[in-house]
Amino acid sequence: MNNHKKRSERIAFMLFRTLGLLVVLILFWILGFIVYHGIGAISWEFLTTGPADGMTSGGIFPAIVGTLCLVAGSILFAFPLGVMSAVYTNEYAGNSWVVRFVRVMTNNLSSIPSIVFGLFGMALFVRALGFGDSILAGSLTLGLLVLPLVIRTTEEALKAVPYSYRTGSLALGATKLQTIRRIILPAALPNITTGLILSIGRISGETAPILFTVAAYFLPKLPNSIFDQVMALPYHLYVIATSGTDVEASRPVAYGTALTLILIVLLMNLLAAFLRKYFGKNVKHN
Repeated sequence: MNNHKKRSERIAFMLFRTLGLLVVLILFWILGFIVYHGIGAISWEFLTTGPADGMTSGGIFPAIVGTLCLVAGSILFAFPLGVMSAVYTNEYAGNSWVVRFVRVMTNNLSSIPSIVFGLFGMALFVRALGFGDSILAGSLTLGLLVLPLVIRTTEEALKAVPYSYRTGSLALGATKLQTIRRIILPAALPNITTGLILSIGRISGETAPILFTVAAYFLPKLPNSIFDQVMALPYHLYVIATSGTDVEASRPVAYGTALTLILIVLLMNLLAAFLRKYFGKNVKHN
C-alpha cells in the first residue's frame, strides 16, 4: 500500500513538473519569437523618433510616451480608489449583505470584456462629460477596467495581515484609523504592490478601451495636456499589422513595437517588484 502511494505521488509530481516546464517553454517560445523578429528593428532612432512613410519607417517615440501617460493616469485613478474601497469593505463594513453584494458586483465587473469598458468610456467620459478623445478619458476608462483587480488583491493582502496586529494596536490605545494607517497598510503593502504589478501589465496591453477614448491612428507629436489624443503602443501595433500599408515593409516595425511593449511592461514590473521588496524589508525591520 505504501509503495502504491509513493508511486502515485511520484507520478503526480512528475505530471505537475512537466506541466510547469511546458508553461515555461511556451513563454520562452513566444518571447524568443518576438525577440528574434523584433530585435533588428530596435535602435536609438526607432525609440526616439516619430513614425514616417505611412508608419512603415521611423520610430515609435510618441506611442511610447502615450502608453506611459495612460499607465500613469489609470494607476493614479484606480490604485487609491481601489485600496480605499478594499480597506472599507475589509476593515469597516464587516460581513454585511452590502459587502457581499459589492464583492459579487466587483467579481462581475472584472469579467466584463474590455471592449464594453471602451464603449462605456466613450459614452460617459468622451461624450457625456465632454472630455473628448483624450488622455483623461482613456486613463479613466482603463482605471475602471483594472479597479476590480486592485480591490480584490488589496482585500487579500489585508486579510493576510494577522488579526493580532489589530487587537494589539487597539489595546495600546490607538484608534481604528491609526491602526489601519500605521500598522495594517504598511504590513500589507508588499502584497498590495502585487495588485499594482498585475494592473500595470493589464493596462499596458489593452487596445479596445483606448480605441474608443484616446488612441490616434497617426499623431507624430507629443501631448501638451491631459485633453490631447495620443498614440499608444498596443493600438499602433494593431494599426501597422492590419492597415492597408505595405505589410512586408511594416512587419519589422510591428515586431519591434511588440518587443518594445514587452520590455516596457517588464521594466515597470521590475520596478514594482523592487518596491515590493523594499517595503517588505521595512515591514520586517519595523
